[in-house]
Amino acid sequence: MNKQIAAVEQASQSSSLLLGTSLAFASLILVPALATSMGLAPSVAGALRMALMKASNRVVTGAGRKP
Repeated sequence: MNKQIAAVEQASQSSSLLLGTSLAFASLILVPALATSMGLAPSVAGALRMALMKASNRVVTGAGRKP
């Protein structure tokens, strides 16, 4: 039983890391490229990047999860 719980927790951690990495990639690469192509102001692009980086941090560290 404990092995199953450990496997589920490890899978959850791996998926959180993958999601966090994806959000970080999007904020560093995709947001500036899309903002430039759509003609958004740099301040709007910066705000989007910050929001995605905060979301990435929350996903990876587990902030906001219920114990």
